[in-house]
Amino acid sequence: MQSVTRRTVLAASMAAFALSAAPHAFAAEPIKIGLVTALSGQSALAGEALTRGMTIAIEEINAKGGLLGGRKLELVRRDDEGNPAKGVTAARELIYKEKVAVLFGGLDTPVSVAIVQMTNQEKVPFMGPWAAGTPITKNGAKVNYAFRVSAVDEIVDKAMLSYSQKTFKAAKPGLILVNNAWGESNEQGIVAALAAKGMKPAGIEKFEANDVDVVPQLTRLKAAGADTLFMVGNVGPSAQVVKSLDRMGWKVPVVSHWGPAGGRFTELAGPNAKNVHFVQTYSFFGKQSPVGDKVVKALKAKYPDIKDVDDITPAVGVANAYDGMQLVAQAIAKAGSTNGDAVREGFYKIDRYEGLIKTYVKPFSPQEHDALGENDYVWAYFNNDYILPVGMASR
Repeated sequence: MQSVTRRTVLAASMAAFALSAAPHAFAAEPIKIGLVTALSGQSALAGEALTRGMTIAIEEINAKGGLLGGRKLELVRRDDEGNPAKGVTAARELIYKEKVAVLFGGLDTPVSVAIVQMTNQEKVPFMGPWAAGTPITKNGAKVNYAFRVSAVDEIVDKAMLSYSQKTFKAAKPGLILVNNAWGESNEQGIVAALAAKGMKPAGIEKFEANDVDVVPQLTRLKAAGADTLFMVGNVGPSAQVVKSLDRMGWKVPVVSHWGPAGGRFTELAGPNAKNVHFVQTYSFFGKQSPVGDKVVKALKAKYPDIKDVDDITPAVGVANAYDGMQLVAQAIAKAGSTNGDAVREGFYKIDRYEGLIKTYVKPFSPQEHDALGENDYVWAYFNNDYILPVGMASR
């Protein structure tokens, strides 16, 4: 009788253990999505915007049941500090240790270009929600795993010329560019855009990311007769260009790529930050689409510091990351797995997605890995710390 009791107790104990362990044993593994971006320094605000856009999309997808039969998405972030070597190290950790299914790149073109070389080699899909360097997606790889929902230099460069001619009657623009891969990408694009209209730049000047005085370069452009400046640089160096113009007393229109939008530009550049016009892919100001209303509502509910659309900044980071994450989810669903090559093919199978920035119709193909085009840009400026569309009254 005693042995039967023991067997009964043992069986009951094992059954109880099995029941308690079952949810863990059979719980679907999360699908990890990596993000390598600047989470510290002058561009940390932009890194946070990317995080928020992805987070809102992920929570929306998970609330609908996740992907692939109930697997939830999980965001894993690493700080690249704007440094290509650190970005590659961070990407390696996310790919090899965290086993991310898709890797989002961050702000800086040199970092993204370095990471894409590795993701192509390792067959891990890459989604770019910010860095605009043309070679990120047009990287020459025979099998290309890099996709993007963001601005693209060669398209922005044409838009900069068109906008400067329309707004400032530019006839002899001067180029002031950061001395790195992003600057080189835009130099090629702007020179080509000018040549297509039978024009040449007044001059081309470069500056280092840590320069605190750009007066010599600007003096040469002024002497060459530049009537407008095309500026390419992230927050810190772009601010130094504006302050150098102040020291010179040179009031010249500045048409910029979107680098100034990535952080504390108004604080660093001073009162004339408002005179810089720069490209954006989205604005939360004005009447929103149903998707826009939904995203704004979710942001306010999730982040206590967001009281109004004024506080959603930089808007492009949130918008690009949100749409990028939604398109990634569609690619994984189309693939039916997290296999890198299958997900890459899944991007080509996306038919239609009503997104935040626009309605995407077959946004990707083997020949086109950029989802946004020249008709998807808006021009903006700083009003105090707020980024407003050009022409919108001060708030």
